[in-house]
Amino acid sequence: MNEYIKLLQSIDLFKNISYEEILDFFTPNLYIVKNYKKGSIIFLKNEECKTCNILLKGNVVIQDVDINGNVLTLNKFSSGDIFGDNLLFSSSNNYPMNIFSYTDTTVIHLKKELIFNLCKKDSVFLENFLMSVSDKTIILKDKVKKLSIKSIRECIVDYLLYQYKCQNNLTIKLDRSKKELAEEFGIQRTSFSRELNKMKKDGLIDFDNKCIEIIDLDLLLEIYNN
Repeated sequence: MNEYIKLLQSIDLFKNISYEEILDFFTPNLYIVKNYKKGSIIFLKNEECKTCNILLKGNVVIQDVDINGNVLTLNKFSSGDIFGDNLLFSSSNNYPMNIFSYTDTTVIHLKKELIFNLCKKDSVFLENFLMSVSDKTIILKDKVKKLSIKSIRECIVDYLLYQYKCQNNLTIKLDRSKKELAEEFGIQRTSFSRELNKMKKDGLIDFDNKCIEIIDLDLLLEIYNN
């Protein structure tokens, strides 16, 4: 356990909690550390959530597949991120989607009793835990709103304008594959590519495998604001 405590102290959930306090609470029967190979299922859809889970190494994704075969990626987690915390104490505590290891990963699973003890005995941890749960609610709300209201083109425009602001460049370097982007938007890869080609034909963008170049920024902003 000692090798993981420094990492735990670096995440918001355990900030301002001492090494000794963490070590005192983490008795062997209240947590388990597991390694998962790339592509492994960590939790299945509808499986009961019994632990709060912290990603110590690697990446995991939350995904679902609709009746048309569209893959929706709700979120992607990296080292230090927490998942399951928003379900652990819920009266309906089943995972709504599948959780996969996107790479080889290491996850520490904290049992409900351990989280409850920390919340009861440490007000700092309680505040951090409630903040984490609240943040998950906001992320889910924003994701559902974006997917339920926006067209494919509007989703692409949102992404491009956000990346334009982050990268400060009209040529957007893609940080993921087009397949991954399509999954984030909850659409099929072919539908995503078809819309990109339409936007290219309309003079909005140009693209290759690594970049998307914004040709008409004013028109993208007009789409965004309408």
